[in-house]
Amino acid sequence: MERAAKLAAGSLLVAVLVLAIKGLAWWLTGSVALFADALESIVNVAAAAAALIAVQLSAQPPDANHPYGHAKAEYFSAVLEGALIIVAALLILREAWGAFLAPRVPDMPLAGLAVSVLATAINAAWATRLLRRGRQLRSPALVADARHLFSDVVTSAGVVIGVGAVALTGILWLDPLLAALTAVNILVSGFRLLRDSVGGLMDEAVEPDLLARIRRLVSQEAAGALEAHDLRTRHAGPNTFVEFHLVVPSDMRVVEAHEICDRIEGALKSELGSAVITIHVEPEGKAKHHGVLVL
Repeated sequence: MERAAKLAAGSLLVAVLVLAIKGLAWWLTGSVALFADALESIVNVAAAAAALIAVQLSAQPPDANHPYGHAKAEYFSAVLEGALIIVAALLILREAWGAFLAPRVPDMPLAGLAVSVLATAINAAWATRLLRRGRQLRSPALVADARHLFSDVVTSAGVVIGVGAVALTGILWLDPLLAALTAVNILVSGFRLLRDSVGGLMDEAVEPDLLARIRRLVSQEAAGALEAHDLRTRHAGPNTFVEFHLVVPSDMRVVEAHEICDRIEGALKSELGSAVITIHVEPEGKAKHHGVLVL
């Protein structure tokens, strides 16, 4: 998990840099839409810091109080990030309403937009790298941070277009309107992130396509057994937990049953990467005649 921690630390540095750049864009223009964009970057900094702490915590080995490890700490980070996103959206809506009641002409719009475009480009480049590496490392915290950054990129692009439109047309209510639309986009992003993160905390099963691959591997590698049933799966950070009952002939020796289990575990770990697999061996009298059929 050292690579994940380095990525999380890099994400924090990028978030601070982008916040400074967006703050400069708002200071130059006084645009409430650019203020909303900068306010979201404050959330990015807090979320990146939480992700760094969570990644470091999740990398700790199992102990007496946490025999399954600390991987779920990353889901708490993602939940916190979702909550912060929603709070930021509500603050932006408040500012947008105030600006709608008392609109003003943005100062130095071209300079502010140029600075904002720079911040958006940095965010887009880092989000692309973070999402790719986060998926490779199977880190919920990094993937959540990347998705939030992509949402920020889309929002920033819309804000740049809107502030440019205000400067060209002189229609002042476009500025608070863009800020409000930014807030709505952020709210949707926050609720989606909360939903996915809570799913991880609630031990949701793995994705249907992955479950199908697991069932196929068990079926292919369990030659000599009779059936596998009560298959259960879940994710916890980078780990995938798989457990099931394997029914074997009543007269099969323990060593033979163990060889089948080793073969299944090897195939699953090769497919899943970091995996914790529990197989409960049962005699054929325990067969339920459903579940995973053995080829």
